Amino acid sequence: MTSIGGAEMVDWNLAVATANRLMRPGPEVTRDEAREIVAELRRHAKAAEEHVRGYTRMVPEDHAPADTPVLVVDRPGWVKANVEGFRELLKPLFEKVQERRADTPGGAVFGAVGGKVTGVELGMLLSFMASRVLGQYETFAPAGRDLPAGENGGGRLLLVAPNIVHVERELDVDPHDFRLWVTLHEETHRTQFTGVPWLKDHLQGEIQSFLSETDIDPTTVLERLREAAQSLTGNRPDADGEGQGEAPSIVELVQTPGQREVLGRLTAVMSLLEGHADYVMDGVGPQVVPSVAEIREKFQQRRARGASRLDQALRRLLGLDAKLRQYRDGERFVRAVVDEVGMDGFNRVWTSPNTLPTKAEIAKPAEWVARVHQA
Repeated sequence: MTSIGGAEMVDWNLAVATANRLMRPGPEVTRDEAREIVAELRRHAKAAEEHVRGYTRMVPEDHAPADTPVLVVDRPGWVKANVEGFRELLKPLFEKVQERRADTPGGAVFGAVGGKVTGVELGMLLSFMASRVLGQYETFAPAGRDLPAGENGGGRLLLVAPNIVHVERELDVDPHDFRLWVTLHEETHRTQFTGVPWLKDHLQGEIQSFLSETDIDPTTVLERLREAAQSLTGNRPDADGEGQGEAPSIVELVQTPGQREVLGRLTAVMSLLEGHADYVMDGVGPQVVPSVAEIREKFQQRRARGASRLDQALRRLLGLDAKLRQYRDGERFVRAVVDEVGMDGFNRVWTSPNTLPTKAEIAKPAEWVARVHQA
């Protein structure tokens, strides 16, 4: 891993240790129950693969997409997998920082201290997220001994068993139906990336463009953080709230203008992917999940209300509320397009990066239909 003076810029081991120390315990289950849950989730993942491919028609019948493993993990396993993904994805940024600070006096000391601080901060963030994620398709996951990934840089599908059990109990829904319903959403993401060969490289290119625009000048970063703090506390003159809409997250406030442009494109892609997964999950649901209507209603209510006031504040600060909007806006886009031109017409979105919707088209699906289909 890139380091300064022998010290890593992020102490990854400390991040994992911090997350594991701070994360909440999972729901109580017996050893036999745990085995049954893991086995059932694996069966559902296999069944969901067939349901999703049949419903979306993204993968031609004579085409066998690259296989990727399905891993049923606990919360520490999810943390470990994400730390590995972060290390892989952030390498170019760390190399850039290393070049900038290689000749800086005291660089070794800064690297050692900064790596510890960043490791603790990342661990705290992962501990917060570890109890909330039900499943995740890791697009850029590197293969490891304990956490395999697909061949040639393929991803892996993670299902976080304790979180799925926690939510199904909290919502008081049929556990077997809920587990299949969740795997339908996550399997759609796997189908998106295994069935569209160029999608991973396109998304990775956009992320690297975002990282390359990062301003690593300490004075500039500190100034943006100061403005962010003033905005979030309401002390900035233009943070009055009158006609300003929702306060931006700290992630948005510290971006450069170039990053905002890239983020607009990334937001559109992520809205498409998340909305498509929600649409497919509900489209397949009535055929194979008897209680899908009850599950969807209760799950939407849970998404909307969040948990404690602290939880809501953290979601807003970290930009997680924006992710919830991606589910809603993206699903509305997919539904409108399918209603207009059918599933095969919608699938033209996967033709190339040029046929992906823009952020404006996500809000106005008719403009995407006009641009792609009339052209």
